[in-house]
Amino acid sequence: MEGLSEDQLHLAETLQRQLAINERDWHRLKTDRHRRAAEQLSAALLLLMRSGAKADGDVVALLESAQRWIKREQRDPGCPDHGRPRA
Repeated sequence: MEGLSEDQLHLAETLQRQLAINERDWHRLKTDRHRRAAEQLSAALLLLMRSGAKADGDVVALLESAQRWIKREQRDPGCPDHGRPRA
């Protein structure tokens, strides 16, 4: 995307890192629909800023995912490791 400063990109990266749910907080926040929507929106913003039109499809997918979280149409599928036997 043209016209962005390094500071603007850095701010978007910082926001996305702050909103991404880390492993430690996953179980507590995985069903918080507003937190999940914010996570998706910040990822869409960062992708748009980094890649511009090349990422249109992925940006739209993230925006639609955020919308589904807000509308309660999307749920977390659960931890992929739960229910699996340990090797």
